[in-house]
Amino acid sequence: MSKLRFVHHFLFLTAIYISLPPIAARGGHSEGYGNYSLHVTERHLLAQEDLRPSLELTRGYMKNDDLEKAMKDFTKRCSKISRLYSIGKSVNGFPLWVIEISDRPGEIEAEPAFKYIGNVHGDEPVGRELLIRLANWICDNYKKDPLAQMIVENVHLHILPSLNPDGFSIRKRNNANDVDLNRDFPDQFFPVNDDLSLRQPETRAIMTWLRDTRFTASATLHGGALVANFPWDGTEDRRKYYYGCPDDEAYRFLARIYSKSHRNMSLSKEFKEGITNGASWYPIYGGMQDWNYIYGGCFELTLEISDNKWPRASELPTIWDYNRKSMLNLVASIVKTGVHGRIFSLDQGKPLPGHVVVKGINYTVKAHQEYADYHRLLAPGQIYEVTASSPGYKPKTTSVWLGDNAVTADFILIPEASSRGKLLRSNCDCSCKSCGQPLLAHFFTETNNGITLTLIVVVVFLCFLLQRRVRFNLLKQKQSSRRPITV
Repeated sequence: MSKLRFVHHFLFLTAIYISLPPIAARGGHSEGYGNYSLHVTERHLLAQEDLRPSLELTRGYMKNDDLEKAMKDFTKRCSKISRLYSIGKSVNGFPLWVIEISDRPGEIEAEPAFKYIGNVHGDEPVGRELLIRLANWICDNYKKDPLAQMIVENVHLHILPSLNPDGFSIRKRNNANDVDLNRDFPDQFFPVNDDLSLRQPETRAIMTWLRDTRFTASATLHGGALVANFPWDGTEDRRKYYYGCPDDEAYRFLARIYSKSHRNMSLSKEFKEGITNGASWYPIYGGMQDWNYIYGGCFELTLEISDNKWPRASELPTIWDYNRKSMLNLVASIVKTGVHGRIFSLDQGKPLPGHVVVKGINYTVKAHQEYADYHRLLAPGQIYEVTASSPGYKPKTTSVWLGDNAVTADFILIPEASSRGKLLRSNCDCSCKSCGQPLLAHFFTETNNGITLTLIVVVVFLCFLLQRRVRFNLLKQKQSSRRPITV
């Protein structure tokens, strides 16, 4: 049976190899843009192996032990706003260390989370160096720089400098099992990658991480080009053309935030505005970016941050200077833009786990199981119809004009009158103080049915009038700060 299975996989991937044009692996070009080498095996979905950098080039870069020490020293120096933890180990047993930066590290809050991942490919080490510099810059400046302060107080930022420490130590692209980690994730078009028994430990660590931590957005740092790449990375028919995901407009907006904040990325002659759709550039399959969006509920970009995959260490200060503002603005964007809020139940007045959808976009954002907060990234300059729902409750919809700043839209859902099943409840056993229980719901439980019915009628009528007024003034409103809306 195993032999037949291997033959099936081999024939399947051979067909992919024949049908696709020559390409490079995402995360860097080989020499020359028109001649890409292609190496395909059962776990190498269109991966490539480049020449190993010389030992001379590695001088000035942190070794794995140096990186580990730098991260531990950082969390000691900046213990008030950070913590260090591991999400797993590499093939050779090196811990995959993560720094979390927040004013309340390690705690669950009704705030968005962002993750940066570097060194996915072992021979692209610039990202791991820049991410340590980013952490130190935030620590040094969060009390005096408004942008750093905003990130610390409103975002949980997670930094994984090296996903592939084994590949880095031998100066090779793939991990210790010779697998390209950016071809090892489940893929929407090719089920050959769905075999969990063949998943690499680094890949499993990422997948478990996203099951345990809800991330709003993410970015991986690569080398070999200068561009911000967004989904989809592949196409269903394996051909090369622009193939956008349901949130194509939002992704283009996020990619432009990075490219336009960069010193010269947006000036690219190869990529308009310094951004590109992955499938339009060259299709790949089994990538981390698409998997994050589909399975993790996380908007991930693939950032190519240096034309040279392994530049001399003397160039790192300049590369950091060129990318610093972009890296900060991308993290801050998940607070400064989009629609954010929480979902409550009218009958209990507690956070209600639910879902948020936007009309015209085939994508669902889940509210947090405990605090029921949601964070919906959207391109600004439009009116969006946002709907919140939860099993056993009537869905509610509101129209939101999203300008240059974020909008807060909280939803209070009413139970279905005919619902007999068990309603979905939050895990949070909250008091009024801890979770913001609406006073109205508490008051209803303390009064007799006649007064309660009268109050409900009055409140519904007032809400109707308020909703009409809000819709009438939507186009006239100019946002100077995040606007709160309760539906």
